[in-house]
Amino acid sequence: MVDVTGPTTGATTGARAPAPARRDPREGRRPDERRRLPAVLLPSIAFFMVTLDSLVVVTALPAVRQDLGGDPAALQWIVNGYNLTFAAGIVTGAALGERYGRRRIFLAGLAGFTLASAACALAPTLGLLIAFRAVQGLGAAVLAPVGLTLVTTALPAERRGLAIGLWGGISGLGVAAGPLVGGAVTEGLNWQWVFWVNVPIGVLALAGCARTLAESRGTRRALDVPGMVLAAVALCALVAGLVAGPTDGWHDPATVGPLAGSVVAFATFVVREARAAAPMIPLALFRSRVFSAAVTANLLGAAAIFSAAFVTSAYFQVGRGYSPLATGLRFLPWTMTPLLVAPLAGALVDRIGWRWVAVPGLLLQGAGFVGIVALARSDADWLALVAPFVVAGIGVSLALPSLPAAALKATPPPSLGAAAGVVNTSQRVGSVLGVALITAVFDAHGGLGSAVAAGSGFRAALAVSAALSVLGGLVALAGGGRRRSGRG
Repeated sequence: MVDVTGPTTGATTGARAPAPARRDPREGRRPDERRRLPAVLLPSIAFFMVTLDSLVVVTALPAVRQDLGGDPAALQWIVNGYNLTFAAGIVTGAALGERYGRRRIFLAGLAGFTLASAACALAPTLGLLIAFRAVQGLGAAVLAPVGLTLVTTALPAERRGLAIGLWGGISGLGVAAGPLVGGAVTEGLNWQWVFWVNVPIGVLALAGCARTLAESRGTRRALDVPGMVLAAVALCALVAGLVAGPTDGWHDPATVGPLAGSVVAFATFVVREARAAAPMIPLALFRSRVFSAAVTANLLGAAAIFSAAFVTSAYFQVGRGYSPLATGLRFLPWTMTPLLVAPLAGALVDRIGWRWVAVPGLLLQGAGFVGIVALARSDADWLALVAPFVVAGIGVSLALPSLPAAALKATPPPSLGAAAGVVNTSQRVGSVLGVALITAVFDAHGGLGSAVAAGSGFRAALAVSAALSVLGGLVALAGGGRRRSGRG
């Protein structure tokens, strides 16, 4: 595998190698070290748009409905169309990067995501907006796994946790900014600017990545086209079924059919991969106890985070009567912490091991959610919720980088791209699973009909989010590994 931090031109090779040492008396490798940081930051900034778009659209939906029409069932596909293609395409995006070059595929995904964002802003009908959102999801499906692989290989293996911590901190900023940007743009401008904001970020990131990133590949082997199709069908059907469950009912054919189809497609995929000469996902990855535990805990952690964000937004706006902008501002004690804590947590993983960071993180997040459940009442002062929100935020900031770092540290270099695809897929499936589960709990114990009903549903649903987080912590605790050398 080629190191992404290697030189891209002859200016740093051959007889010119001593020149940097004369210009920089500290040490000859410093110029190369200076190139490593942009190789981590630029893909992370590109992925910032992906995390931003997971939440920014939610607060704009009422304005979209006023402009383009549509009933709630149609409007939900502005969100679900993006999540569907995102989840279904991740493994394929990772495989394309390994085969045709990570830099090349990453730049193509970034260009596609940016163009699709502009198309969403210009969409004249609801149907076209949903279609362009699906194209955005395909771009995100490339940016997520290929970008994570580029970041992982940008620093030496012993500093991989730091690289993923920076990645997690910047992507966490996207989570933090999503509700705030969505609320501010919807109130101050119009819904189209929810998508226009991606365009300058995408253009600048594209220019920086094209200049900074060097090409790298994984193992050169033929594409597993049947595996790609089966993985896409399995994930697409799974997400479709989970999306339909809370609205159509879990016994409805619109829910049961896709879920059953997903099981069949996934089982066929596993059989295919076990027999394939060049499998899309080497099943040997899951023989590692650390890898399997980290991926499972990652899924449960994502389910807890996204489900909590979903019901908290509903509680603030319906249960407490806050505007979209005010709701976004009140998310900040929780969602700003990854930007500050995640890079430190990533460095800590390199020093003491992933379990000693991930397990306390997931348990802290669960404890924060329990505190919010105990304090959340329609007449409670919002300031009383700040402390448990901060505790939950510190918890997710510890878990966010440590779980992917653990999975990738347990992966042989030739399989890093496939492992990054599995890690990102677990996050997307976890987020959809969490929202589906939490919607059912919210509706069973309350609803959006009144402030009292919203508060009752919120407390029951957030208790489930807390349970998911604690369960993730227990899975991580069982993951094995040693404390020293960052492997614990």
